[in-house]
Amino acid sequence: MLAGKRILLIVGGGIAAFKSLDLIRRLRERGARVTPVLTRAAEEFVTPLSASALAAQKVYRDLFDLTDEAEMGHIELSRAADLVVVAPATADLMAKMAHGHADDLASTLLMATDTPVLIAPAMNVRMWEHPATQRNLAVLAGDGVARVGPNEGDMACGEYGPGRMAEPLEIVAAIEARLADGPLKGRHVVVTSGPTHEPLDPVRYIANRSSGAQGTALARALAVLGADVTFVTGPAEVPPPAGVRVIRVQTAAEMLDAVQAALPADVAIFAAAVADWRAAAASDRKIKKLGRGDVPAFELAENTDILATVAQMAQGRPALVVGFAAETDDVEANATAKRTRKGCDWILANDVRPATGIMGGRENAVTLITEAGAEAWPRMSKDDVAARLAARIAEVLA
Repeated sequence: MLAGKRILLIVGGGIAAFKSLDLIRRLRERGARVTPVLTRAAEEFVTPLSASALAAQKVYRDLFDLTDEAEMGHIELSRAADLVVVAPATADLMAKMAHGHADDLASTLLMATDTPVLIAPAMNVRMWEHPATQRNLAVLAGDGVARVGPNEGDMACGEYGPGRMAEPLEIVAAIEARLADGPLKGRHVVVTSGPTHEPLDPVRYIANRSSGAQGTALARALAVLGADVTFVTGPAEVPPPAGVRVIRVQTAAEMLDAVQAALPADVAIFAAAVADWRAAAASDRKIKKLGRGDVPAFELAENTDILATVAQMAQGRPALVVGFAAETDDVEANATAKRTRKGCDWILANDVRPATGIMGGRENAVTLITEAGAEAWPRMSKDDVAARLAARIAEVLA
């Protein structure tokens, strides 16, 4: 898929820069041509010689190198690639990108390019969570910059949390998805996945059973067909796929806000198992067990129906809105009624009784319900369900 593709790899200055060397190797294994650009800070972690040897290309470092400017000016260099990849994308580099600074070769290339950009952020967890970084991230997303990671885990500084750069093979998958020239290229698809957690107090919550496996498979299958995927996920067991824009949420209200912020879109697929109710007033302290048979009473409030809200939008409604119906009885009848009630175009109904092993399992058996009627699909892996649905969506949008 990457044979003959030209990747301009900008390496930022962080301990994760050592992974960029493996990334170069992985990309070249797949036939890509990699041109490395090292910031001054990156040279504290990897040497130009090692990057050049692995890439079999000259490494670019200095904006004011007159020989380079004569051979290939920074404008041409910035536009001679199929994709610009920033890995690691440090907090400093992201800030420069968001605010249009151009005081070195890397930032100037990013300002001058008209080529798609993919970033792989890497930084300390506190830096990642800082409001300034999150504001910059929102600006970059609005500018169309794609992102892979960061992952959660142990930091070189000894802390734990989100901020680890995605692994090289994850970045490769994201690059492949970004460069995919499939039938959904240029289409924006929003996919929701996983459960939502509705707090009762700081340690307890209401939730639905969902691993997030089907939503993750859908996002991956759509990206393979070239779609630009925004993946809005609750606290799922299955990690999100590479090559998509990931927005993590906890509650139904947060998921609704994230979906609305992600619009407009060509397609919206609601695979998340959203909790129907929440505590009307969650406690800010752990509710104590009093003993003597005293059981606390919780007043519940209904969550806003995300699928119906988007499906019934008067303006800006996606051309195709797809929902899921997890049912335990009268599956087809209940799902058909749900499609009409919610106002969506398609519903994928499945039988989630415990005996089926579908909820949280590796397989699914769905019935696709459209205006034309019901179409039962055989039991298959969730990846195969996703591929079949993605192909059907591509046919409709063609």
